[in-house]
Amino acid sequence: MLDLTFETPKPKVIAGAKHDWELVIGMEVHAQVASKAKLFSGASTQFGAEPNSNVSFVDSAMPGMLPVINEFCIEQAVRTGLGLKAKINLVSAFDRKNYFYPDLPQGYQISQLYHPLVGEGEIVVDMEPGIARVVRIERIHVEQDAGKSIHDMDPNMSFVDLNRTGVALMEIVSRPDIRGPEEAAAYVAKMRQILRYLGTCDGNMQNGNLRADVNVSVCRPGQYEKYQETQDFSHLGTRCEIKNMNSMRFIQQAIEYEARRQIALLEAGENVVQETRLYDPDKGETRSMRSKEEAHDYRYFPDPDLLPLEIEQAWVDDIAANLPELPDEKKARFVKAFGLSEYDASVLTAELGSAAWFERAVAEGGDGKLVANWVINELFGRLKKDDRSIEDSPVSPAQLGAIVRLIKSDAISGKIAKDLFEIVYTEGGDPEAIVEERGMKQVTDTGAIESAVDEIVAANPDQVEKAKQNPKLAGWFVGQVMKATGGKANPKAVNEIVTAKLGL
Repeated sequence: MLDLTFETPKPKVIAGAKHDWELVIGMEVHAQVASKAKLFSGASTQFGAEPNSNVSFVDSAMPGMLPVINEFCIEQAVRTGLGLKAKINLVSAFDRKNYFYPDLPQGYQISQLYHPLVGEGEIVVDMEPGIARVVRIERIHVEQDAGKSIHDMDPNMSFVDLNRTGVALMEIVSRPDIRGPEEAAAYVAKMRQILRYLGTCDGNMQNGNLRADVNVSVCRPGQYEKYQETQDFSHLGTRCEIKNMNSMRFIQQAIEYEARRQIALLEAGENVVQETRLYDPDKGETRSMRSKEEAHDYRYFPDPDLLPLEIEQAWVDDIAANLPELPDEKKARFVKAFGLSEYDASVLTAELGSAAWFERAVAEGGDGKLVANWVINELFGRLKKDDRSIEDSPVSPAQLGAIVRLIKSDAISGKIAKDLFEIVYTEGGDPEAIVEERGMKQVTDTGAIESAVDEIVAANPDQVEKAKQNPKLAGWFVGQVMKATGGKANPKAVNEIVTAKLGL
């Protein structure tokens, strides 16, 4: 594992007009389970289908229709819990959360309040190289999603699309351990990364497959420590929940605004009302949505159509034995195996696709550190410029590996390699064949290099005298030789011969 320093979370301190205040944040991440079928029916979960085309009789709450648990969705939730080092509860149960909304045909949501599938776990949040913080996970419960109300298709009517109704969600609830907007965004980013590595959620925030409810409160310095001692939430101040955040940037902006709004109320002698709010990115502010409901407001009771869910430890152990290598483990391996810096390893492991591409290129090129430099600096830079993903890269791992082999064998210089990379990126082809066909091989013949140096030295006696007075000016001769040889001369050999000829 990496040698990390785990810090006690440092709170974001906001100076009010009268006092300093600290932020306290808890997160509820709603992750759509990566499954082709819904939680309690066989209806498709395909995104972007025609409205109301992926709806079964169960989803639409037709009389007499009973839910049947999708075992794969439960497996995905267990896999997620194991990936977050959480306790898997062998016995859990589903409850009905009762509320009326047009896109909820049953009039209730099937969820897990009293006996969740997954218990306490943790997530390591990377704040900067070598520095990490642990955020505790309180629970993960499985529930069904609601549909979608559409209000902008007609000035007088709203429409309902039930395609999303019944899709399996994992609600991942954190403790109030997050102490600032940047840490909140880093937490969601790390959660998304882990879920994508596990294959349990695609993490597509634009499609709403991963969204977060952010609970924000403010307290005076020292109150958080009292909460830790007593576990009395009253020390943390009244919290407000900002619903359905699907952007890291908006999460940070919403927290900043909401914290300052609450501080202004408290310093004016008013109370913060516990409520659910929405963030308006156009106005950069939160607005009230509804008063915050408590569990008793939903009149939870055990779902009579579903028996308690009992799973076997052997089944859990089998899932655990087949977990993929997770981001932190992969990053530590890249540092150790390839001699990478923690920063470079973090960049390469940020996405599973990038990490896999890099490893295939190393297998071809043989030098992990050199391959990493080319992937991070050349390939990623060009892909970003062209708005392409690593999966859509015109350069294959085999092609980049071949370029690295040519550099390592001194067949081409670094400068020629960049020209070669550009040719491969835009035209394709075998790098080794291109070097041969286009005469791009590096000149390593010291006799030829020495002859070029002699010509330039003889033609520039004044520059020779200046270089003898100031050895740094020898670089001018190196540049002239490289220019004369079309950039093909071996830079190391040129430096050595120029230094010897000038007597430096």
